[in-house]
Amino acid sequence: MARVVAIVGRPNVGKSTLFNRLTGTRSAIEEQTAGVTRDRHYGRVEWNGQWFTLVDTGGYVHGSEDIFEGEIRKQVQFAIDEANLILFLVDIEEGLTPFDETVADMLRRNQSKDRKVIIVANKADNHERASQSAEFYSLGIGDLHAVSAISGAGTGDLLDDVLKNLGELQDEHYDESLPRIAVVGRPNVGKSSLINTLLEENRQIVTEIAGTTRDSIDMRYTRFGHDMLLVDTAGLRKKSKVHEDIEFYSVMRTVNAIERCDVVLILIDATQGWEQQDMSIFSLAVDNHKGVVIVVNKWDLMDKETNSVDYYTEEIRNKLAPFRDVPIIFTSVHEKQRLIKVLDTAMKVYNNRKQHISTHKLNEAMLPVIELNPPPAYKGKYIRIKYMTQLPVKFPCFVMFCNLPQYVQEHYKRFLENKFREMFDFQGVPMEIFFRKK
Repeated sequence: MARVVAIVGRPNVGKSTLFNRLTGTRSAIEEQTAGVTRDRHYGRVEWNGQWFTLVDTGGYVHGSEDIFEGEIRKQVQFAIDEANLILFLVDIEEGLTPFDETVADMLRRNQSKDRKVIIVANKADNHERASQSAEFYSLGIGDLHAVSAISGAGTGDLLDDVLKNLGELQDEHYDESLPRIAVVGRPNVGKSSLINTLLEENRQIVTEIAGTTRDSIDMRYTRFGHDMLLVDTAGLRKKSKVHEDIEFYSVMRTVNAIERCDVVLILIDATQGWEQQDMSIFSLAVDNHKGVVIVVNKWDLMDKETNSVDYYTEEIRNKLAPFRDVPIIFTSVHEKQRLIKVLDTAMKVYNNRKQHISTHKLNEAMLPVIELNPPPAYKGKYIRIKYMTQLPVKFPCFVMFCNLPQYVQEHYKRFLENKFREMFDFQGVPMEIFFRKK
């Protein structure tokens, strides 16, 4: 990855606010509480026709009460190591603090000819505040810009300086049409562990504590013949159990990740089984017409018999009815079992979702089936389906033209859907069938 700029600083100086301002998004959670951001969060910034990658990081601090402090520092160090330029964010309102000096010392050790540092004095909401930023020159670590992340004041000059320092480095542009695979599930089922194992790096903080991941993080995966975006998400709990504002925003980011993705990997804990919250996640994915793959993690912890997989699979499928045509894979992230199969299956579902069947092939296959099993008569009136076609949308959606569309019953729609799935491979993909008057 080239043209990478990392935002670094102590907790609660406005790093995520600046990240959202520069990327023009609301993807990073902003909260007055210190320590909200934990993992590295990537975004794309466009300025004057040029692009670069921006990385948001957690607050760098020593000696705090935050149990994630050590892991956050590791994530900050990873971001610095891959960055070409560092934005060292400080707070004009609070002035120079010992924590800022700690961060400055760390950056001096990492500074080099190829990795410069720009001090960004945030919360310069007026001229008086901006003049107070001069005290940060005493850090002696780089040029200084006074900005307001909330209003955007001063960010234009900052971006000009960023592009000047990046120079001729080339941006690695990735195709926005890449398959987007979201890893979703209840808290502590192994979502971040799965991402880390696939990427073979400690990209996400992993602990035994539920709710460790807060943001939805996009990561590109280019291995074993795949090229996709993996999206790690915060664990989804019942609304009645969500009390903190931070967790509320985490849940909203996860829901948004489902809405933006192509395929949802629903990760469940084999030792806990398929629960009501898993069903809620499944319903959310189906309602948004997303491809679905169910991944049963921690299978190595189960006491297994000869037909354990078949029994467990059938138990889940019965709860998914009437949409039972969903792939179910049994894995162990800890033992690295069948993880590549998860990605292979996700890509198969992705291709199933975007396939388009020609009108000729569709009618040739389905009209004989309908002739043998016509819709049941309704109040003495017979329904005759003349022909059908697939609509040009991002998921399987078919329109059948007939004389009396208002009389077609729901059970007959399910019969036709099952026939579609028998003749064409739509495994893992929800579909819609509409009836219209010819």
